[in-house]
Amino acid sequence: MDREWGSKPGSGGAATAQNEAIDRRERLRRLALETIDLAKDPYFMRNHLGSYECKLCLTLHNNEGNYLAHTQGKRHQTNLAKRAAREAKDAPAQPQPHKRKLNLKKTVKIGRPGYRVTKQFDPDTKQRSLLFQAIAGVLIMLIMISTYV
Repeated sequence: MDREWGSKPGSGGAATAQNEAIDRRERLRRLALETIDLAKDPYFMRNHLGSYECKLCLTLHNNEGNYLAHTQGKRHQTNLAKRAAREAKDAPAQPQPHKRKLNLKKTVKIGRPGYRVTKQFDPDTKQRSLLFQAIAGVLIMLIMISTYV
């Protein structure tokens, strides 16, 4: 028995937890690189030391996979939202396309109202009231509805 315990013949031995983690990270990095093109990312920058930087958050990353994980994180997402809000606020207001005005039906208003309404307060009874004063010679058709009767 010159093979590791728990592995099948020809499989090359059981992988350690560290090797499994490295393999998993590499698979995730390759998958992310297929879906996201770092050449088009405006915040991705490789520095002279060989590590990667996020220009938006000013963070350093050892590899591309770490940077891609950072782009999905809370700090990067909040910085993106802040930048979008600031650009929306600073952008000059674009002129709106000319909208056709709807022709509103114009009603003729003749004279002034035939009554005057005054709010009153009686300090003795501490009650509020409305005083309706009709102008002489005007017929007022008014219905009062109160919920406090």
